[in-house]
Amino acid sequence: MSQTTRRDFLESAAVAGAAPTAPSTGFAPAVKPRQITGNLWMFEDTCNVYVIKDGVNCVLIDFGSGRILDHLPALGISKIDFILHTHHHRDQCQGDHKANARGIPIAVPAHEKHLFSDAENYWRNRRAFHLYYVRNDFYTLTRNVRVARALADYSTFRWRNTDFFILPTPGHTLGSISLLATVDGRLTAFTGDLIYAPGKIQTLFDTQVNYGGAEGVDLGIYSLDRLAEQKPALLCPSHGEPMTDPAPAIQATSSRLTDYYRFQNNNPPSAQNKPFAVSPHLVAHYQTTSSFYAIISDSGKALFIDYGSASGVHFGNFERATAVTDRIRFVEHSIDELKRGFGLKSIDVVMPSHMHDDHVNGFPHLIRRHGAKVWCYENMVDVFKNPRGYNLGCILSEPFKVSRTFRHGEKFRWEEFEFEVTHSPGHTEYQMAMFGVIDGNRVAFTGDAFFDSGRKDGVMRHNLIFRNHVESDSHVKSIRNLIEREPALIAPGHGRPYAVTKEMMLATEKNLRRQQQFFSDLLPDGMTNFGLDPSWVRLYPYQVLAAPGETLRLRVHAQNYKPSPMKIEVALVTPPEWKIEPGVVKFEVPANSAGEQGVSIAIPKSWTPHATRFAIAADVVADGKYLGQITEAVVDLKGAASY
Repeated sequence: MSQTTRRDFLESAAVAGAAPTAPSTGFAPAVKPRQITGNLWMFEDTCNVYVIKDGVNCVLIDFGSGRILDHLPALGISKIDFILHTHHHRDQCQGDHKANARGIPIAVPAHEKHLFSDAENYWRNRRAFHLYYVRNDFYTLTRNVRVARALADYSTFRWRNTDFFILPTPGHTLGSISLLATVDGRLTAFTGDLIYAPGKIQTLFDTQVNYGGAEGVDLGIYSLDRLAEQKPALLCPSHGEPMTDPAPAIQATSSRLTDYYRFQNNNPPSAQNKPFAVSPHLVAHYQTTSSFYAIISDSGKALFIDYGSASGVHFGNFERATAVTDRIRFVEHSIDELKRGFGLKSIDVVMPSHMHDDHVNGFPHLIRRHGAKVWCYENMVDVFKNPRGYNLGCILSEPFKVSRTFRHGEKFRWEEFEFEVTHSPGHTEYQMAMFGVIDGNRVAFTGDAFFDSGRKDGVMRHNLIFRNHVESDSHVKSIRNLIEREPALIAPGHGRPYAVTKEMMLATEKNLRRQQQFFSDLLPDGMTNFGLDPSWVRLYPYQVLAAPGETLRLRVHAQNYKPSPMKIEVALVTPPEWKIEPGVVKFEVPANSAGEQGVSIAIPKSWTPHATRFAIAADVVADGKYLGQITEAVVDLKGAASY
């Protein structure tokens, strides 16, 4: 069981300070539990509550109104070890306050934890006017409940002699899970509201996330396909009857949902997106949220370039639903297809084209579940290792380990292939291009640097996001890498691989030099890069974990784009009780270089935080000119953040 954190304590205090149970209407189901198998019972409450018994102990799958408590003594049960929830809707958990009052621990889907433990904050911020985000998170609890454990996707929850595998099955809700365990000798799947009956789901309105969308249908089809791969012998839904012949029930539901999705969208669902062979050893998948590539050696080992989410539907909807202290959800994809159709035996190495979450969302999963090693360009390492350190666009909040790094221009051999890595800034400072000859084709893996625009003049499309750290010559550096190495095929970060000619690259360079001139013309003389970089002065880490009684060590970092040294003075603006040393940070940054200086912050044990997440600022003077509080950091109380 997880140790109690400060956040758990605060949540516990909040619950304890309210009434011991939620207000009751007096309504109750007029049924008793019925036995499904030897140690498995079902109670038809506001949802089906499943009871798994082991002697006088039990675990409950979902809780409904909590009326199951009245019936457990008759089943010979005197102790509930845990309540495991499949999703956050009130019909599953409206009685959880009774569980809190009795000290029964509750475990919930990791990506919906905030909708249990921080429900009141959700209601403070949920838009009801101008409503276009129509997702049914309105079915969230009205009051916070204390949560003992988060059920992480693909993890195992062990209860006595029973292991519950946590399978992500979004659809009915974006954070839904199914719990799979062997009960009375049969693999049993507790599937929440993923399926109601063969060919049926409980509601359609719950599957709509955005105005006019059918996102939950798409996600549900994908989840049903993944559930089928587990080959359960018994399906136990949250509404409807248990199903003793799951395979045809799942297939009928997936097929009917697919027909409906095609009717609504005139497009296939994400489950039908498939990789294709560019050449015998190079496989591309461009229908995932970002394109990813598998170089499969003769031995069956694979080197992946990028590995993001299963589709735009997966990434876009999970991203919008992610709590500020959480990480975006990831659901495995494509690997079974690569094994079945392309000779994949193992995933040896995975390399990021750049540091953005839509390209690396699956990296921690590949490390944990498939033993993959991460290799990357050298300047990405700290972003992956310490994601709290930076205020950049699209950072994945979960840290992960890097096994090997490369310098600009470094060459390496993997299996029978040879590659060269170059720094490729522009889309982000933390991006590489990788060049290699695969099956006779000279291929450039360029991430999000350049895309086929279809323009008659051959100019490739690029993008520009200042928060990603861009300098005036960044894009020019990247196109020069291509011109000097003359690839015949570009494998971009989004879309299909495309043929590239020298004429296209030269036309693109000309266009990017025009962009560089715009930067110079629009911004003050000598200050161009200062006007492109919102974080030329920054605090590291940007997101700080803190607790009363601790001493924090931050660094003030400054990038000097001037041709002469620059003197920096910084004073932090923090809660008045905090003790800062030195009070004013002073250092000189060499010309066209970066510099930094440390600062120590002592937080008194007696300090009482006013919020679980708040900002501190940095007041800045540069070369004697007072600039004001031009940068900041965010502070999270320990225990308030998932990563």
